[in-house]
Amino acid sequence: MKRYRVKLSVEERQELKILVSRGRGEAYRQTHGRILLLSDEGHGDGAMKDEDIARVLQIGRATVERVRRRCVEEGIEAALGRKQQLNRRPKRLDGQGEAHPVSSTGQALIALACGEPPEGRSGWTLKLLADRLVECGIVASISHETVRQTLKKTNSSPG
Repeated sequence: MKRYRVKLSVEERQELKILVSRGRGEAYRQTHGRILLLSDEGHGDGAMKDEDIARVLQIGRATVERVRRRCVEEGIEAALGRKQQLNRRPKRLDGQGEAHPVSSTGQALIALACGEPPEGRSGWTLKLLADRLVECGIVASISHETVRQTLKKTNSSPG
């Protein structure tokens, strides 16, 4: 027995049919729309079983269950979208901290890496860059690994 039963109105069913037949947009939205259409108990043929929907759409049964649950609990738009990731930490360096000087005294990571190294050094190390970002007040703390990943992402290298 299904715990979360999807019952779409005529308008909702029409919107979902347009979404899946159009062929534009994100693939996951179209897949979720197909799941909802096949799960609709208000349709003349009734709802398909989760196992059958998963087999037809070549997805996992758990995905079908999650989409149905989100539709019932949060609405169709929530079921069509992706679930917001709540456990992600915010980035240490944003675009400002990566590329542009933050203030007249502070420099951003790329500006530092491309600039002159500190006195007595022939080039920048990742640890020196991390320490300088903290000194300038761009970030409260940062690891040399974060500096490395940021420089790799922007195709820059110290020195």
